[in-house]
Amino acid sequence: MMKILHLDNNHPLLRENLATAGFENSEDYTSPKSAIEQVIEHYDGIVIRSRFNIDQQFLDAATNLKFIARVGAGLESIDIPYAESKGIKLFSAPEGNRNAVGEHALGMLLSLFNKLNNADREVKNGQWNREANRGIELDGKTVGIVGYGNMGKAFAKKLRGFDCEVLCYDIKEDVGDENARQTSLEELQEKADVLSLHTPWTERTNKMVDSQFIHSFKKPFWLINTARGKSVVTSDLIDALKKEKILGAGLDVLEYEKLSFESLFTSEDLPKPLEQLLQFDNVIVSPHVAGWTVESKIKLAEVISEKIIANFGEKPSEEIIEKKQNLPKRVTGIGGIFFKTKDPKATKEWYKTHLGFNTDDWGCTFWWKDEQGKKSSTQWSTFPSDTTYFEPATKDFMFNYRVENLVELLAALKNEGVTIVGEIQEYEYGKFGWIIDNDGNKIELWEPVDAAFM
Repeated sequence: MMKILHLDNNHPLLRENLATAGFENSEDYTSPKSAIEQVIEHYDGIVIRSRFNIDQQFLDAATNLKFIARVGAGLESIDIPYAESKGIKLFSAPEGNRNAVGEHALGMLLSLFNKLNNADREVKNGQWNREANRGIELDGKTVGIVGYGNMGKAFAKKLRGFDCEVLCYDIKEDVGDENARQTSLEELQEKADVLSLHTPWTERTNKMVDSQFIHSFKKPFWLINTARGKSVVTSDLIDALKKEKILGAGLDVLEYEKLSFESLFTSEDLPKPLEQLLQFDNVIVSPHVAGWTVESKIKLAEVISEKIIANFGEKPSEEIIEKKQNLPKRVTGIGGIFFKTKDPKATKEWYKTHLGFNTDDWGCTFWWKDEQGKKSSTQWSTFPSDTTYFEPATKDFMFNYRVENLVELLAALKNEGVTIVGEIQEYEYGKFGWIIDNDGNKIELWEPVDAAFM
């Protein structure tokens, strides 16, 4: 059995997947690097985000290490050549948070174009300045993407709904696609109204966006950086902002971040360039969270566990297969379809007359049998248009799903970051709970007692 040491806390799904596949998980989220080096020889793999550098000293101590899995997009915190020279496989998971980064980059760009942050502050301070907050549109602009891997492609995909030209530049050839035309850096700098960075941190990209790089652009442009802070020289960015060579910047990453990305304001005295940067109204910043969504946390765990299992997982034993098969199901069927109508009584009568629904005060109950042949039901119900039962969702419908163990399921969903609405309600016909899905729909979960309807 391979032993894995988890050095950063991630979504529990990662450990669960690995345990189900037969790996032994250990966790140490607090010990210093020196202490980890004393025990790392006992482990076959490590899972890390960005807690500390994996350097030659660490790798020399890890005499049995077969893989390093980073729950994130880049591997810059690892001495890649030295690790590979020791036959250690390296995994990252850019597929897990690329969508989140693409959405964040687009959100920053649209916020800058429409002066949303500045307008929000002014209105909250009692100022109503409409002309000063007149925005510009993305349609008709040219967006240049530097770095066209997982993140760059995800951002370009988000731009498909806009009537804009998208160019991409990358050191690799033939990476352009239907969402972006690959071009030279010179052409991109000649045409771009917007520059979005999606590059890893390497010797080549370190301090890449400096004064010379900025002034190679033919037109003033907007800068979006959701990649790495050290790729942009802050003092040169400030100079370009003052001269209006850069019209505004959306920065999820900053030059002065620590390796772990977990802190920045660690002293009373900020670096002078950073202090100046934060004073610009046309600069918006976020704390390195572009790829840090509720959904991406789950996706990252899934991607990393899948890569580890694909490369090092053994054929599951009968015990593991049986354990996996006996895990409680989450949703076992559709329990109900509920929707608003202007006249619930008239709607029920229409369905009864024209479609043969056997309606009653609640609507119509449909009976069927589950896999075990047990009689089960699905409810069809109309609600008045002014009902509050679907709140906080604003949709005119709500789905009800049948589940096996509501208490355990809600606890698991809460642990996964799903929004829980209200408390569990229990009636003679079952237990009910409510959640919000990723589109803002209210979902009703029902652990049924079908016999109550018979």
